[in-house]
Amino acid sequence: MGVATADLTVIALGRPDPSASAYIAEIQRRLAAQDRVRYQMHAMGTSLEGATADVLAIVGELHAVPFELGVPRVYTVLKLDERRDRPDQTLADKVDSVKRRLEDG
Repeated sequence: MGVATADLTVIALGRPDPSASAYIAEIQRRLAAQDRVRYQMHAMGTSLEGATADVLAIVGELHAVPFELGVPRVYTVLKLDERRDRPDQTLADKVDSVKRRLEDG
């Protein structure tokens, strides 16, 4: 497997109140405690980048976090992009590519 970029959203269903911030904070703590993938939280989830196997392993671990916090159901959305022709491409590279096109008109 190569290098992947991903977008992850873990949704805790059946939580006692509408706010998801406690679950998101714990997921961010878990990400901060590891060094296998790079990550960046955004308003609707978390962007990940790293070796495909590491990204998939971390996703499995993060999917379990709400269960560990007592939630009965977890729905996880993962978008995974793996380019084997550009194994060094990062999340920033993807954004920069679009910005260059916008500047060119």
